[in-house]
Amino acid sequence: QVQLAESGGGLVQPGGSLRLSCAAAGSISSIATMGWYRQAPGKQRELVAFITATDTTNYADSVKGRFTISRDNAKSTVTLQSISLKPEDTTVYYCFADHKRGPDYTAWGQGIQVTVSS
Repeated sequence: QVQLAESGGGLVQPGGSLRLSCAAAGSISSIATMGWYRQAPGKQRELVAFITATDTTNYADSVKGRFTISRDNAKSTVTLQSISLKPEDTTVYYCFADHKRGPDYTAWGQGIQVTVSS
């Protein structure tokens, strides 16, 4: 069992930066890939970025070059550093942790709001 706690969202001006953190608790050794989705109301869910247990990273084209995902040495916290934020980045971001058992055991954060506006 894995629980995820998100932090770091909020309001930022266009062109600004923000850092999202996702702390995992519970059965840390069972976690494989961790990352972030985002989904605005009524819109398609988008995979923003992920990082594997071996620190391989991947980014959506919409955030590539602006967002950086990283993981601590204990593999318990994943961080999404964002720069050059745009109004279209405004939405709710959800942390996820894939479980080694399979997709039915994926853990999800509650969601954290990011608003990019002047």
